[in-house]
Amino acid sequence: MSIIKPETFTFLKDLTNNNNREWFTENKNLYTESQGNVISFLDELIKEMAEFDEELGKLDGKKALFRIYRDTRFSKDKIPYKTNFGASLGMGKGSQKGGYYLHMEPGKSFLAGGIYMPESSVLKEVRKEISLYGDDFLKIINQKDFKKHFPELDQDDQLKKIPQGFEKEDPMGDYLKLKNFIVVYNLKDEEVMDKNAAKNITKIFKLMKPFNDFLNTPFI
Repeated sequence: MSIIKPETFTFLKDLTNNNNREWFTENKNLYTESQGNVISFLDELIKEMAEFDEELGKLDGKKALFRIYRDTRFSKDKIPYKTNFGASLGMGKGSQKGGYYLHMEPGKSFLAGGIYMPESSVLKEVRKEISLYGDDFLKIINQKDFKKHFPELDQDDQLKKIPQGFEKEDPMGDYLKLKNFIVVYNLKDEEVMDKNAAKNITKIFKLMKPFNDFLNTPFI
């Protein structure tokens, strides 16, 4: 059994307070140990998740984990390191299909599912699916356990008007304005470090599967 160790979160806290190359270089061993801990946990999580989504069984923890080094080339914020461990389990920026994401950060950990910042062609197809099969979509997002864990879809950066190509009175109009189709579940630190975290997190991710399946329907 692999668990997220308290030392991994301690490393992230210390990095937040010392986000510079000198400190990181001096404490590279702490990063390496924390990274290894997260990869081991991800391997176990992927194994658990493959029970309900066999496609995930093709992933491995090392490849799923995002780099801790920030790309500061086009950013005013020149802080060199991320203060979290993030893992894409079939989901990432510009992804062509619905997937899962795990974010581990002291006091700010969360799970997410869906499609994040899809390309315009993908976004158009998802919107069409929602417009045509609105009842099916609503049935999924209003399902009791789903609604309990994910009260609403992420509303960030949505359009003010219904996009071109759709009727202004479309009953699914509020959803057609969305640019991302994401659900989020916040985690407490103790939930991330719980000895049964892999199983518990898998249960929450499993609730997202019908949502992802719907979003992926146009691309099957």
